[in-house]
Amino acid sequence: MADVFVSYARADRERVRPLVKALESEGFSVWWDPEIAPGQEFDRLIAEELRRAKAAVVVWTPTSVNSRWVRGEAREAADRGILAPVRFEKADLPLDLRAIHTTDLDGWNDDAGGPVFGELARAIRHLFGDKTDGPVATTARQLAICVLPFANLSGDPEQAYFSDGISEDIITDLSKVSALYITARNTAFQFKGKSLDVPQLARQLNVSHVVEGSVRKAGNRVRITAQLIDGKGGGHIWADRWDRDLTDIFALQDEISQAIVAALKLKLLPEEKQAIEKRGTSSPEAYNLYLMARGYLESGNIGDPRREEAIIRLMRRATDLDPGYARAWALMARAQNTLAVNRGRGGDNGLAAAERAIALDPDLAEGHAHKSQVLWALGQKDEAKVESDLALKLDPDGYDANRAAANIAYEGQQFEDAIRYFAKASAGSENDFASTAMALSASQAIGDAEGANAFAKQTLERAERILAQDRGNGLAMGFGVLALATLGQADRAKEWMGRALVIDPENMVMRYNFACMTTHFLNDLDGAVELLRPVIVNEPRLLRAAKVDPDLAGLHDDPRFQAMIAEAEARFAAEPSG
Repeated sequence: MADVFVSYARADRERVRPLVKALESEGFSVWWDPEIAPGQEFDRLIAEELRRAKAAVVVWTPTSVNSRWVRGEAREAADRGILAPVRFEKADLPLDLRAIHTTDLDGWNDDAGGPVFGELARAIRHLFGDKTDGPVATTARQLAICVLPFANLSGDPEQAYFSDGISEDIITDLSKVSALYITARNTAFQFKGKSLDVPQLARQLNVSHVVEGSVRKAGNRVRITAQLIDGKGGGHIWADRWDRDLTDIFALQDEISQAIVAALKLKLLPEEKQAIEKRGTSSPEAYNLYLMARGYLESGNIGDPRREEAIIRLMRRATDLDPGYARAWALMARAQNTLAVNRGRGGDNGLAAAERAIALDPDLAEGHAHKSQVLWALGQKDEAKVESDLALKLDPDGYDANRAAANIAYEGQQFEDAIRYFAKASAGSENDFASTAMALSASQAIGDAEGANAFAKQTLERAERILAQDRGNGLAMGFGVLALATLGQADRAKEWMGRALVIDPENMVMRYNFACMTTHFLNDLDGAVELLRPVIVNEPRLLRAAKVDPDLAGLHDDPRFQAMIAEAEARFAAEPSG
């Protein structure tokens, strides 16, 4: 776990190398990742290292100021109050970061000493809370643990939602122990289903221990195995197996977390034990229904209202079982809002459910994230931004918080921010092809071909995985077509599009994505207009998106497009729910 994260442009690597050496000679541990290949800068590992750092040295050069990755890392470090920027060649600093003191290194001679480098060293120590000029004190490293996703041994792939939920809750429980550092869920889940060499994994993630296990769920019984492995040698420190009724699931999770803590020879503080035992619900059945609904959310077809209908039914049952289950109310709000904006199914867009979730748990990031989306759909953009910012503050790495922030940034044409948030959201779910596809679109909007290609590859891989299980998933086909077109596979993209329009002709979200591809890549404006016509007529949310979508820029001045927009806006405004 390095103290200092160094952010820089790849072209500046040789300039940065002596800076890293000088920082290390001052007693700082440094992470600067000279080995990750180009095109992989958005890797979850980088986000994890930045999150763990006590200080971030951003190296501004005429090259790096134009890198959206460096600028994104700088903004994140500034938001956390750990930014210590340096500059070469009087690089023109980004406007939003000019207020932060920057150390000019043009007069530096590549040695650790001297007044110029001393200024940087003092700035870093100040971020550490050390106001002296002496060397940085070496502190004892926390025990660092990666909890790998527990394997689903139930014999039914659809039961994966349950094993994933168990894994996530153990990660959350152990994160409440102050003596432990726990690898973020986003990082751990990238290794789901992979055959791993534990010592190699531990070196890669810089952790001291790894937890792995399995879940077998059958009827009302569950068997869970778990083992704690030494990251250095790969030996087993502790292992156990539990066979219980599902009604004991919460007590079982507590036992597993506390057994891991005991195996590490740690003692829980009373408040830590209380925090681990605190659950969002006391009903195992409501908990299982929530995990099931999250599974639908991650892999379902957003263009099919049956997904949202199923989630709402599941969450209504969960809140009947436990009216105080805040996370169930929040998820219900999300599904209700999606139905309202995509299908015009009135009501309050889920506002009451979102507010109920927040009233039950004001610190629940999901509640604020979903309320932000409801408010945005209702046109209350300033209020939506406030809720989104609060969700990010409560859960900076969370899927819901980052997806809400990404949607707001994208519609506001703040594409660099949208890319950063979509990338974080996509890291939270291996099945989330929609976030990678939106990051692809935003990358194209700012002319970043390398980033667009990288996100296209991710999108295609994820869409193909979903389509192998559900050939009728129109959203996966829609975004898959966008990825194929980006990667230059035009014939395959057309074949996918033709097949999808036959299988799912009423899927308006899919048709919208096809119109974007037809406009942007094929320059077929006639075809795009025909694809869009039923979308504009029926979908208020997509009508709003079409007016600002960079992928439809070629249509924005087309009289046919403008006439469709004007006619639809007039009709929606005249409707009682408009």
